[in-house]
Amino acid sequence: MAAGKGTRMKSARPKVLHRLAGKSLLQHVLDATAGLAPARTLLVTGHDAETVEAEMRAPGLTFVRQQPQLGTGHAVQQVVPHLGNEGTTLILYGDVPLIQPATAAALVAASGGTKLALLTIELADATGYGRIVRDGTAVTAIVEHKDASEAQRAIREAYTGMLAAPTAWLKRAVMTLTNDNVQREYYLTDIVAMAVAEGVPVVTTQPASDTEVLGVNSPVQLADLERRYQRARAEALMEGSGVRFADPARFDVRGTLVCGSDVEIDVGCVFEGTVALADNVRIGAHCVIRDAQIDAGAVIHPFTLMDSAHIGAGAIVGPFARLRPGADLGPEVHIGNFVEVKNSTLAKGAKANHLAYLGDSTVGERVNFGAGSIVANYDGANKHRSVIGADVHVGSNCVLVAPVAIGDGATIGAGSTIAKDAPAGQLTLARAKQVSIAGWKRPKRTAK
Repeated sequence: MAAGKGTRMKSARPKVLHRLAGKSLLQHVLDATAGLAPARTLLVTGHDAETVEAEMRAPGLTFVRQQPQLGTGHAVQQVVPHLGNEGTTLILYGDVPLIQPATAAALVAASGGTKLALLTIELADATGYGRIVRDGTAVTAIVEHKDASEAQRAIREAYTGMLAAPTAWLKRAVMTLTNDNVQREYYLTDIVAMAVAEGVPVVTTQPASDTEVLGVNSPVQLADLERRYQRARAEALMEGSGVRFADPARFDVRGTLVCGSDVEIDVGCVFEGTVALADNVRIGAHCVIRDAQIDAGAVIHPFTLMDSAHIGAGAIVGPFARLRPGADLGPEVHIGNFVEVKNSTLAKGAKANHLAYLGDSTVGERVNFGAGSIVANYDGANKHRSVIGADVHVGSNCVLVAPVAIGDGATIGAGSTIAKDAPAGQLTLARAKQVSIAGWKRPKRTAK
């Protein structure tokens, strides 16, 4: 269910589309249910439904509008025409993003198509939650916090809002709900009393952690869940692969991060998409790494930005380097400070240690690409590719005007603009003649 307005978020963006760990709250919930292979997935929208539906549109997902929003029971009433009469219906919330697949599966299993299964949790402070009322061990009702007595508000077992129920029974039960309560809303929780009255067994299951059932109603709560999520990812990497974090509280993964052994990650690093770090990789502080493979023993120095790149074994990158899509660095390549590489391959041992740009280039082994030198790969309309052979030395402040080929072992003299192929093994220069003008004087500032 994803129809709420989310006023406390103080944002024009629908609450369920706010992002946690790089994806929307709602997408987290949908991902958690994917492994259940549901016969159909129904998404109840309401506030700013057009925006939610446009962003979440996907094969197999059916949108159902709730207009106006008159409570959780009213929301489920809207999906009744879309439900069959067999199996189990699982109800989750789009603003409770960290429900785990195992917990969702356990809830469905507890229902088994014959029971009403509720996801509950013991909380030290259950303010705002519906309370589980029992007669001995048997669940007899759920009382919403707003309607609860003082005695009922003292109950610590809280209802999370999530449940699984026999589909045919659920359809009939929700259509008999009334709005005889303080809020004049149709409460889904009222079906518990119906189940008890009709002899439908009511059972409960619990999540592994309260993090799974915490909702997002404000930026403060969103930030809290973000840190909980990231801490859990850090702990999984430390326990599973032995990753050493300088500070696991200052780490973010927004996708998938796979690490080998003896990986070290400094503070403030962000990993997006799919990133693989092989054995003995070291990541310096404040790097942003997206969709990258970094091979064994590579060192990424601080403040490196990397997107869709491959880093070879033993390579050294940064600090302050930028690797754009298509950057493919071979073993022992050095990319230094303020060097940008785009759609280029650098073979073993090649170096561009500072203040350089390599775009659309194939660079051979042991090339030394000098400070301030660039490959001018764009003519204003099209990109062109250059080839720099093995053992080439490109001096400082050179421009290679693509497409151009530099032969093996060639040397390009500092300050040259190379627009034609340079032969192998030779020194190639392209400089204007140096001239000194006698008697020249600098202009003087005009008096005001």
